Amino acid sequence: MPLVTSSPFQPPFYQLNGHAQTIVPALWRTGPAVPYRRERLELPDGDFLDLDWARLPEHRRVGTLAIVSHGLEGDSQRPYIRGMVRALNEAGFDALAWNYRSCGGEPNRLLRSYHLGDTGDLAQVLHHALADGHYKRVFLVGFSAGGNVTLKFLGENPAQVPPEVQRAVVFSTPTDLKGSAVHIGRLQNQVYMRRFLKSLRLKVRAKAAQRPEQVDLTGLEDLRNFPDFDDRYTAPMHGFASAEAYYAHASSGQYVAAIRVPTLLVNAANDPFLPGTCYPVAAAEASGKFFLEITGGGGHVGFAEGLPDGPYYSERRAVDFLTRETPG
Repeated sequence: MPLVTSSPFQPPFYQLNGHAQTIVPALWRTGPAVPYRRERLELPDGDFLDLDWARLPEHRRVGTLAIVSHGLEGDSQRPYIRGMVRALNEAGFDALAWNYRSCGGEPNRLLRSYHLGDTGDLAQVLHHALADGHYKRVFLVGFSAGGNVTLKFLGENPAQVPPEVQRAVVFSTPTDLKGSAVHIGRLQNQVYMRRFLKSLRLKVRAKAAQRPEQVDLTGLEDLRNFPDFDDRYTAPMHGFASAEAYYAHASSGQYVAAIRVPTLLVNAANDPFLPGTCYPVAAAEASGKFFLEITGGGGHVGFAEGLPDGPYYSERRAVDFLTRETPG
């Protein structure tokens, strides 16, 4: 029954609630410098992904890779990603932080971009990383949207997950996308909603400039929440009939019971992005592989333990779960 019933995490005293625990790390954490080496992965459909590698010196490499997936409208340079990459390197692992289509600093080539259930691109990154035979063991780490993609990848077709993938850890993950989309649209969450929509609108405008005959900008500025935006743009651009169909297909909660790899989901009880349906307690209680830890605090992709630049519980917990002899 892998429900972690006691979490040691305690947020710093000056971050008084879930909003502060979300906003302070997002705005004031600078994060460590990571000497990435970028590789462009050309995809069979004519598009590309930008991969940022953080490899250890040859004498320290042990044939283990951690693939890190960022959140919605994030990228490999976000402080929470660089912090995790540093922690993974310090634990002795190579790390690969990949950027979703349109998130690496250059617009992608196709009409489609990325969405929260797009496990195909994660699979391409994974198989590319394994192709030269160097890595005998792979860990998956994901935050928020990247957590949903990771869980869905592990559970939607578990027999197809390469045997090298041995453990996974995800944080602040919206396992119920419809519920989360509605929840983040509440009045008290408008600061986050406006920030996301500003970034998404910029990308839609860039796509319209690239493909004016396929993207209609009429009413773009009137969209005020995720269900409306996803119904207008995300769903049709990625082959879904509606936002409802997209959420039903892409939500990872329906897949976690099938996960065969030891996997830990850490969601904060005060995460302002997540409704109660994003805490799959029953699935964890019934599973032998899927672990759920609900921390009392942490906000969304927060989990600071002291000053904004560190340390961070998410990094410490990820390394602990990935390295301990018996997962838990």
